[in-house]
Amino acid sequence: MGAKSTYDALIVGGGHNGLTCAWYLARAGLKVLIVERRSIVGGAAVTEEFHPGFRNSTASYTVSLLQAKVIRDMRLADWGLRVVHRPISNFLPLDDKNYLKLGGGLERTQAEFAKYSTRDAEALPAYYDSLDRIADVLRDLALQTPPNAGGGWSELLRGISPGRRMAKLGLEGQRDLLDLFVKSARTFLDGWFESDPVKAAFGFDAVVGNYASPDTPGSAYVLLHHVFGEVNGVKGAWGHAIGGMGAITGAMRQACEAAGVEIMTDAPVEKVLVDAGKAVGVALEDGRELFAKRVVANVGPKLLYGKLVDSSDLPPDFARRIKSYKAGSGTFRMNVALSELPRFTCLPEPGEHLASGIVIAPTLDYMDQAFTDARAFGWSKKPIVEMLIPSTLDDTLAPKGAHVASLFCQQFAPELPDGRSWADEREKAADTIIDTVGAMAPGFKASVVGRLSLSPFDLEERFGLAGGDIMHGHMSLDQLYSARPVLGNGAYAGPIKGLWMCGAGTHPGGGVTGAPGHNCAREIIRAH
Repeated sequence: MGAKSTYDALIVGGGHNGLTCAWYLARAGLKVLIVERRSIVGGAAVTEEFHPGFRNSTASYTVSLLQAKVIRDMRLADWGLRVVHRPISNFLPLDDKNYLKLGGGLERTQAEFAKYSTRDAEALPAYYDSLDRIADVLRDLALQTPPNAGGGWSELLRGISPGRRMAKLGLEGQRDLLDLFVKSARTFLDGWFESDPVKAAFGFDAVVGNYASPDTPGSAYVLLHHVFGEVNGVKGAWGHAIGGMGAITGAMRQACEAAGVEIMTDAPVEKVLVDAGKAVGVALEDGRELFAKRVVANVGPKLLYGKLVDSSDLPPDFARRIKSYKAGSGTFRMNVALSELPRFTCLPEPGEHLASGIVIAPTLDYMDQAFTDARAFGWSKKPIVEMLIPSTLDDTLAPKGAHVASLFCQQFAPELPDGRSWADEREKAADTIIDTVGAMAPGFKASVVGRLSLSPFDLEERFGLAGGDIMHGHMSLDQLYSARPVLGNGAYAGPIKGLWMCGAGTHPGGGVTGAPGHNCAREIIRAH
């Protein structure tokens, strides 16, 4: 091609990790361009109007995993970001009379657990301590680059530091860590608790963005992945960004532009341009070609290597392995406009529970059956639903007296059986979700005045999430750390020279964290 590079770095995709990576590169003096296929940046972390007068976080919907260092370095608060805490973390309606609340302090949660098991209430402090110790290790590792297999002495030395962190856990902590990586969520939780509601309360995190049963080996790790976040310095807390998740990426965009980053929207990429074995730019769908010294992909590995890179440009073994990279989180997202707050039969009056994560999944058996149904039929007859009503904390999202709700739902097959299409089945599945909530909160269906339904297919079409996978790939042991996305390419550099990866398909994985973008930028700067 022989074209002269215009930019030091061209980032494909303006999601939160792309924005994070761009900011760190620009701060280091590099000339950076972001190209984004949609008309707004933010990727899956955006706030959009989905019904006249009603705005909500379209896909990503809650704050916890966003790295404090990224918030601090990018000065996101100075650009308008404000995150408020949920009053309690979760509310589980169990039936017409019973419910379980989590959060509001250890003693309050213990009192809730004691309604179902005194033993479980007594076990809770030790359980929290165990997970906290391990979560602290993961928090440290989240902003570290994994050692790259086959990378020689420098990578071997890089691997020593994580080993030291693991050693500090002690034997008991190491046993717990092993359990979390290899056991099912049910087996892990059975070792701690006896009550079905308590195990369901913790087991829910094991199926978030995980197309699996709580009985699937390795599902315990996904539980852990969701507890190592923090909000405003409070470990393990969950919060809401005023203005929705788009407030995060909106602040990031302002920080990037102030740092000199150029952003091009409505610019879908058709392919990565490779010349003599090196990535040199991208071709847009409108025929334009843009050139840079390096290309940084903030898209998932399936999209990057399956559509944007010619297979002939990939080493044969890498091409074979990336083809079998597992993606598809079994997620269905809904946003609903409500004329009034729901009234749960077990707790009908308004209160703190309506400002928490409302989890409809009363037992691990319920969650297992949801997965079984999805594999056989395409979606759960009784889905796993987490409902947040952010307008209880944020009056910018809905007209006065009305509300918006986010419904995050599992399990829904990425591809429907028997040749059926999500385009035909989407609203039937959405009706099932509404009815599932209505079974616990009669009148909910009548209060819905508008809705946006996003099946796995829609999540792929709208946000580029292969298989609708909110994590950019399964969070299983074979796709974590140095093996994310492929062993030997776990340090943010792809197999093509000049092609880097900064999305959730790299360590530490999914969630609105900013960590992959932060880490990738550091490695690019080191190699610069």
